[in-house]
Amino acid sequence: MLVQVLHLLHSKYKGELRLPFFYSQKLIMAFPTTNATQELPAVNQILASVGQAPVTTLDQTNPDVSIVYDTLINTSREVQAEGWTFNREVYVKFSPDANKHIKIPNNVLQLDLHDEVDDDKEAVRRTPAGESDAKLYDKIGHTYEWTDDPVYCDVVYYYDWVDLPIPIQDYITARTASIVSQRIVGDPQQYQMLQQKESYSRAMALEYECNQGDYTYFGHPRGEKNYISYKPYNVLQR
Repeated sequence: MLVQVLHLLHSKYKGELRLPFFYSQKLIMAFPTTNATQELPAVNQILASVGQAPVTTLDQTNPDVSIVYDTLINTSREVQAEGWTFNREVYVKFSPDANKHIKIPNNVLQLDLHDEVDDDKEAVRRTPAGESDAKLYDKIGHTYEWTDDPVYCDVVYYYDWVDLPIPIQDYITARTASIVSQRIVGDPQQYQMLQQKESYSRAMALEYECNQGDYTYFGHPRGEKNYISYKPYNVLQR
């Protein structure tokens, strides 16, 4: 009932966003307490992109701010899940506990066994029934138990907003603005303009990725000089 009253009062102000009915249950939501103020400039930039006034605080009772902030967090997670130079680490050591289980930290978006690990194991992230912590599961052995200590994995991490490189922040902000415009405002011309900005920001993010990654056609890992030749069986195995 409170959500409907806030939505009704909010829609009376001229120039404010009028949200669709299917967003009415998302107006009140809890914000993460970490670095929320650091994301305020990005939220204001998104609000300005869709023709709204800036705010001084991330007030969760404000429907516009609530939707924009929630979309920003979801978009940040989606973009980081692609795996970039800044959040991808190889040969990360994981040690089993007393039960031979390996708990996966909450900030891990993707992980895979390192190429040098035995081929008779295939790791995925799963949460055992009745437990809340995700663990490393061996699909081939059908078990959560790992006899090797340590186990080395390639990991993609999730970072807070303040730890993201500026080009990645700009791309996430531009992408969020396009999503907000499409889902809430519904102006085709505005959405087209924001998509152009998103494409440009994506190109700048990829430029940053190429410069930071020091990629090469020879295929050798960063920091190593050994040449890794083309292996046809790796393709045929797929």
